[in-house]
Amino acid sequence: MGEGGRSGTRQSPAEHPTPAQPKPAHASLHPGAWWLWSLALGTAATRTTNPLLLTLLITTSAYVVATRRPNTPWSRSYGAFVKLAAAVLLIRLAFAVILGSPIPGTHVLVHLPEVPLPDWAQGIRLGGKVTAEALTFALYDALRLATLLICVGAANALANPSRLLKSLPGALYELGVAVVVALTFAPNLIADVQRLRAARRLRGRPDKGIRGLLHVGLPVLEGALERSVALAAAMDARGYGRTAEVPPAVRRTTAALTLGGLLGVCAGTYGLLTAEGGTYGVPVLLAGLASALAGLWLGGRRTLRTRYRPDAWDARAWLVTASGVAVAALLTLAASRDPGALHPGVVPLVAPTLPLWPAAAVLIGLLPAFVTPAPEPVRTTTRKEPTT
Repeated sequence: MGEGGRSGTRQSPAEHPTPAQPKPAHASLHPGAWWLWSLALGTAATRTTNPLLLTLLITTSAYVVATRRPNTPWSRSYGAFVKLAAAVLLIRLAFAVILGSPIPGTHVLVHLPEVPLPDWAQGIRLGGKVTAEALTFALYDALRLATLLICVGAANALANPSRLLKSLPGALYELGVAVVVALTFAPNLIADVQRLRAARRLRGRPDKGIRGLLHVGLPVLEGALERSVALAAAMDARGYGRTAEVPPAVRRTTAALTLGGLLGVCAGTYGLLTAEGGTYGVPVLLAGLASALAGLWLGGRRTLRTRYRPDAWDARAWLVTASGVAVAALLTLAASRDPGALHPGVVPLVAPTLPLWPAAAVLIGLLPAFVTPAPEPVRTTTRKEPTT
């Protein structure tokens, strides 16, 4: 054929490059790794009351959330957890001012009028002296709880709850559904409130105060009810709650392994926490975990469910989990070797110092910001004008 004939032939697909396809959902990090990382940071926060280390833990989790949070409705719950942590901090300080503190102090900041209480309320006071030592102790204690809440908020903002449910073992599926529905309630509620407040502002109606709360609260509750009915219908349509027939011997073995495993975990944990049981604590704990896992594996045979595109636990998930576990383990070690640095004293009142190697251990928690994939940017579509 001539040039004209060749020009009309269909070209191979290689000659027409196709646009890059978006990264599939299963290529992102396993949601369980985010939860393990966040819980490990929360565990590290329970090992210290040093405000500098706690602030460093908050900064670490906030940086990871800022760089790796996807653009989804449930990821916006991080701000609500930060506000909840700030509220906990203020409430704890208010209780220390109003109800007093068992910490003795000599630096009196203010002397409030004290309300006399009956004899049966010994140890409780209303008003009186407010010392700097008592406020500092309350601040350290509240900051630790606030750090724990912020770490949990980081897990809610980073981990996809539906993918986390898909990754659970079959025996925990029904329990996981209840947990995931509870975890997604707060993000959906926040998204509904933001949407309704924005709509009222566009209409020139008040969205703050008691009046705005009353006008926003009813549609939010109505939307929650409709979402619950739709969820129940979807679960029923998908056969939720079906169980397979298993032999009675398998059911009895499953119950025995699960119950024995849980008792072994309790006994092993008690052995680790007591000096007398330190010799048998680790073997009993490991045996209990093995028995409980075997019971969960057998119990999963009763659940009829399949997984579409199961999330793979890859090397990145191991690195993210290991970074959080390393922070928790190193701060636990530091708390046992140098308790004065991780728990600064308040009587006498001294300024907290930043211990160097525990602070460097906290920075290991920044590893997920560099080894995990970045969230996909928001795609905006442009409308093409018709040509004449």
